[in-house]
Amino acid sequence: MKLLVAIVQDQDQQVLGKALLENDVRATKLSSTGGFLRSGNTTFLLGVEDERVEEVLDIIKRSSQSREQYISSPIHLDMNLEVSNTYPLKIEVGGAIVFVLPIESFHHF
Repeated sequence: MKLLVAIVQDQDQQVLGKALLENDVRATKLSSTGGFLRSGNTTFLLGVEDERVEEVLDIIKRSSQSREQYISSPIHLDMNLEVSNTYPLKIEVGGAIVFVLPIESFHHF
């Protein structure tokens, strides 16, 4: 058994949640905030049997789309820059970050 931790943008969470439900994949959904853009994310925790891991990864991939977005002010990094960009910057957001972790044991009380 594996634990999949899937982090998706809030825009994709409804599509992914529906797809998981339709494929009889149980998940716990947590609200989270991204560190880079400080935007809303949703983290899904999924306990998945070894033989279904690739199937579930495919569901996540199909349900989580990357897209381009503009940010109006640059991300503040901890460095001194002589030039400050004040124009909108185009960045790629979305998609999914998935961690696959081994489960040593599972208990349901």
